[in-house]
Amino acid sequence: MKFSIERATLLKAVAQAQSVVERRNTIPILANVLIEAEGSGVSFRATDLDIEVVDKAVAHVDRAGATTVSAVMLHEIVRKLPDGALVTLTDEATQGRLVINAGRSTFNLATLPREDFPVMASSEYVSNFSAPAPVLRRLFDKAKFAISTEETRYYLNGVYMHTAQGEGGPVLRCVATDGHRLARIDAPLPEGAQGMPGVIVPRKTVGELRKLLDDDEAQIAVSVSETKVRFATPGVTLTSKVIDGTFPDYTRVIPTANSRRLEVDAGDFAKAVDRVATVSSERSRAVKLSLDEDRLVLSVNAPDSGAAEEELVVAYGDERLEIGFNAKYLLEIASQVDRENAVFLFNSSGDPTLMREGNDNSAVYVVMPMRV
Repeated sequence: MKFSIERATLLKAVAQAQSVVERRNTIPILANVLIEAEGSGVSFRATDLDIEVVDKAVAHVDRAGATTVSAVMLHEIVRKLPDGALVTLTDEATQGRLVINAGRSTFNLATLPREDFPVMASSEYVSNFSAPAPVLRRLFDKAKFAISTEETRYYLNGVYMHTAQGEGGPVLRCVATDGHRLARIDAPLPEGAQGMPGVIVPRKTVGELRKLLDDDEAQIAVSVSETKVRFATPGVTLTSKVIDGTFPDYTRVIPTANSRRLEVDAGDFAKAVDRVATVSSERSRAVKLSLDEDRLVLSVNAPDSGAAEEELVVAYGDERLEIGFNAKYLLEIASQVDRENAVFLFNSSGDPTLMREGNDNSAVYVVMPMRV
């Protein structure tokens, strides 16, 4: 195998591959990227047995072939090469070496045979549709902060992607929760997504998927089966196993009768929470919200370190209310608001609070209160 490729193109392809590779694994081949050169292109394939990414790049192929080499090492080398360099990769199969030439630099990397590289079993996808990158980006970006990190409740360690009935008709919906907060984001249902099985997309896959969604013009081909999900652009294909578990009935925890309405500038609110939380004890990070007519007082009282208070002018016309929250959760939810105003709907100091952007119900957040 021998091919030449522009450094920037190679770096982009290898970066995606090396991020999938697990740094610590007991199977040496899983630390490698499978490089396959044929025709006028090269593909780079990496897997951790749960996720597989294949990145195709245009290259000048002198000799077709395939080999595997350390993904992290290759990425580090390419990253340190000068911009605009032409990189030539030659597989010296008899010596078990991959030779990398760029300008006056030469590297020899150990290889492992391509036959040892595990290929993810193909799946019969029951649902295939395409969606614009910005739509999928919004769905996953706004939901992912609420993914649980508790390994015991493994079925919450991802984003639940499924079809549902929204206010204006069928929607593609992403939901994530960790039991303390919940995010539910809707988008119009793409053509062909009807009857799609609901799947829990793992946290790592959500992170890898994000790299495919930066191009606003891109259409992402989505394929779903009971056990796998695949996202593909013309250059990159990301295939992942889904979490084998049942996502809880989240509709039961979304309050529908919260009538006390607070409207506040989302940016001002987030900055004020951040400021008063500076003195809170790290363990609880509790912030108290005291609501009165058109007035919100944020306060923290941490006996060990001190106290802080800040007042905001808001739109609120209900009876007086005092309620406490984890500052981190408030900040994360407030940072999801794209519009100017955030609307909070309260019931009582012990009940879940609902937040949305203005009157838009396509993105809804729930946060549980704390005792303060």
